[in-house]
Amino acid sequence: MAVPLALGLVFFLPVLVAVQAGPGVRDTAYWLQFTLTCYAGARLAAMILAARRRLVQGSFWLFAYVAMGVAPLAQAVLGQTPTPMVGPRSDLVAAVSLALCGCAAFDVGVLLARDDRPAVPGGTRGPHRTASVNRRRLYVLVAVAYAASALFVLKLGGPGIFFSSRQEISERLQASTGDHSQVGSAFLRGFGTVPALLAFLFLTRWLVTSRYARCRLSVISMWAGLLAVNVVVNNPISNPRYWFLTVISSILFTAFPKSPVVYRAALAIGVVAALLLFPFMDRFRYDEGGRRPVESSSVLDPLVRKDYDQIGMFANTITFAEAGHGHTYGSQLAASVFFFVPRSVWHHKPLDSGVQVGQWMGMNNTNLSSPLWAELWLDFGPAGMTGGFLVLGYFCARADRRYTHRTIDHPQPGHILAIVIPLVSGYAFILLRGPLLQASGRVGIALLCLSLITTFRSDERRLLR
Repeated sequence: MAVPLALGLVFFLPVLVAVQAGPGVRDTAYWLQFTLTCYAGARLAAMILAARRRLVQGSFWLFAYVAMGVAPLAQAVLGQTPTPMVGPRSDLVAAVSLALCGCAAFDVGVLLARDDRPAVPGGTRGPHRTASVNRRRLYVLVAVAYAASALFVLKLGGPGIFFSSRQEISERLQASTGDHSQVGSAFLRGFGTVPALLAFLFLTRWLVTSRYARCRLSVISMWAGLLAVNVVVNNPISNPRYWFLTVISSILFTAFPKSPVVYRAALAIGVVAALLLFPFMDRFRYDEGGRRPVESSSVLDPLVRKDYDQIGMFANTITFAEAGHGHTYGSQLAASVFFFVPRSVWHHKPLDSGVQVGQWMGMNNTNLSSPLWAELWLDFGPAGMTGGFLVLGYFCARADRRYTHRTIDHPQPGHILAIVIPLVSGYAFILLRGPLLQASGRVGIALLCLSLITTFRSDERRLLR
């Protein structure tokens, strides 16, 4: 299947989109978009066909191919965009060019991370301390997950509300916290969902890799209980689609850590699901009165929906900056890092990048994307954006290589990276889509949970075995 897969991603699908009838202009922006689509398709095919699994890089190229490649190409063909582009056509040309530069810089970073030195037995390159899971602290995390999720369920009025609609969930959250800025509701949702998922992933990893754990009724009971908790708080009805994608992909790669079939199928099917199913998966976003009928008159219609506004919003971000707002020189990134600082203390704390641009555009709905390309460009300009993707590619390649050593070459139950990398690969879609400030809350809560259970000591009695 290697040749058909590569030809399908690199040539057949882009050409199939390009030959569709539509009033779009075949200008420089169009041909740059076509080039970006083919380039991302070639890199995604390489990830799928790689001898070893590259989870984080695979997620990056899956997002780049679908959200920055095929979908904007369909929009160029049809002459329609999910959100209006308020600037000149030259800003769209600049946005596509910069997106292509960012992808190329990512590849350069991956090449810089290559290390051809022979590895020592055990999958490491020398003595070092390994971040592992402390067994007693894991039990504490399980207790925290149960308590936080129970509080979340009780605050919203019981488990039944989680199977209604996201609209009702949001209304209940705002009513229960009395927080019109949505900070309190975001923390309540984060603590109600993230610890439960993390504890479930660590127990799953323990059961998959350890006969000792599979013989302990207490471990199996905790796992079964957390499975039920996650069905309630992390189901696709009450959660955003990108978060549910994180849940599914992290569980999948944790439960099947050594299967190349699962890895390749996940990326290949992910393309089909993203193009055909993902735009229609917001059926449970509204209650019965607010649900929009699913209508499609063309095979490309799903790709001009708001889910795929990344290239258009990048162009609008360029227009926003050139209209006099300029670059922020790190303030947007600082707001994402220090997301927990309230605005009552940080009076000039920036808004989400997508919200800022949306308000400037006069949009009623400012829940707009701000892809990582736009975030880095707005903060640091073209050179900073290119450097940022070079660094990102470097660390993604290093993380993928370390993950392989921890799951195949050295498959111990308690390696932190064996859970962190599958989780990051799923959450990468949220980080790449942006805005970063909106995505930072769950990242902070996950880091807090990881710090609770991580140890660098080599005392085997306190580690998972």
